[in-house]
Amino acid sequence: MLSEREQVTRMKVNSIQRTAALFVALAMTVPAFAKPFTQTINLTQGAKVGKASLQAGEYRLSIDGNKASVQKGKNIVAESEGRWEDREQKSQYTAILLGADGQVREVRFAGQKRVFVFAE
Repeated sequence: MLSEREQVTRMKVNSIQRTAALFVALAMTVPAFAKPFTQTINLTQGAKVGKASLQAGEYRLSIDGNKASVQKGKNIVAESEGRWEDREQKSQYTAILLGADGQVREVRFAGQKRVFVFAE
């Protein structure tokens, strides 16, 4: 038979385990409700995102998971897939890296270590 002290200790351990399991379950559901990342970007020259060619100008980039959309005003003008990657240092400014063919390769965001790398 367990002493009163052993029973209290066992109850505390069970309570901690239940709380930890609840916390893990809650943490797994939070990304499902995450808001898309949105940033205004300025293209100083023409560029390609996915299959769309964009003129120089101001656009709104929205990234939801691995899908990026580019808006001009209220119209979506380009869509593409990609992935988030981490870098060793934070970017000092928001920058758009273009390939030799004018295709957007990645977007870096001011003050962040993560970058969005386009698949196309």
